[in-house]
Amino acid sequence: MKWLLLLGLVNPCLIPLPPPNHKVPLIKKKSLRRNLSEHGLLKDFLKKHNLNPARKYFPQREAPNLIHEQPLENYLDVSVWASGGAESFPGVFEDGPGTSKTVSINYGTSSMTGILGYDTVKVGGISDTNQIFGLSETEPGFFLYFAPFDGILGLAYPSISSSGATPVFDNIWNQGLVSQDLFSVYLSADDKSGSVVIFGGIDSSYYTGSLNWVPVSVEGYWQISVDSITMNGEAIACSEGCQAIVDTGTSLLTGPTSPIANIQSDIGASENSDGEMVVSCSAISSLPDIIFTINGIQYPVPPSAYILQSQGSCTSGFQGMDVTTESGELWILGDVFIRQYFTVFDRANNRVGLAPVA
Repeated sequence: MKWLLLLGLVNPCLIPLPPPNHKVPLIKKKSLRRNLSEHGLLKDFLKKHNLNPARKYFPQREAPNLIHEQPLENYLDVSVWASGGAESFPGVFEDGPGTSKTVSINYGTSSMTGILGYDTVKVGGISDTNQIFGLSETEPGFFLYFAPFDGILGLAYPSISSSGATPVFDNIWNQGLVSQDLFSVYLSADDKSGSVVIFGGIDSSYYTGSLNWVPVSVEGYWQISVDSITMNGEAIACSEGCQAIVDTGTSLLTGPTSPIANIQSDIGASENSDGEMVVSCSAISSLPDIIFTINGIQYPVPPSAYILQSQGSCTSGFQGMDVTTESGELWILGDVFIRQYFTVFDRANNRVGLAPVA
């Protein structure tokens, strides 16, 4: 049986302070989508699983009877992983919630169930003792066989840890294992290597200029306010402001279905038989930047970033999401955005820092 290790989320015993920060190298592998496509299984997967990223952030709206839902489809396009754990295993860092007291995670057509356990979790030279985590005993179908990860380590606020357990980053901070109450992420443009997550520090060699700080608007996921989203000087979404979640566990740029459909049309994307939004690779040089204005600062995302190139084909880096919130439009700034901007998640000051990657 393959074990799926779900580490608790994102808070002391006094021990000697180690070096000021801990870098964890991240590696890039084929995404679940790519693996399924290469095995001729993607079309069947998409038929059985209704792909809606909103379920990750608002599970109660679609499955009110479940203690916690984390659909497998959420990780369909994730391709950046790390090694760590009580023993070495590949896992995905994401700025989302930790595990539940009752470990029952719905994947759409089936579910993973398991037990809670405690152990020492080792990440980047840090030994987090007495950490609660979930261990699976049953898993849905055969799709996980093609997933390139064995576990999920959430890094959001403890308020959304549905078990009420102290998450991993909070534990390592409380134990004095890092010198600053923050972590930062650099995602390399390289296909396989160079990406890192830094616990307890910031490395200025990964970015240019100065960090621009954005207040966290809701202390759950890493949610911030966005001023506008424009293309060619015209507003294409978020014209009166909106909310966005900065999330390393989401590969694409995700937003409400209507503006996303307009963006797909504007960039010439069309759906293929596998349900992917494909774009002509030759069009990349002529497409415009899409600009996210956040806290008065413009953050351009060029077509070379929002058009994903793989094995001679090109697909859109945008994805629609069926959700409405009290604060209006909600967007997810996933890896397509973070790959352009070194990102600091500052728990001490409840803010997110952004700067262009070096």
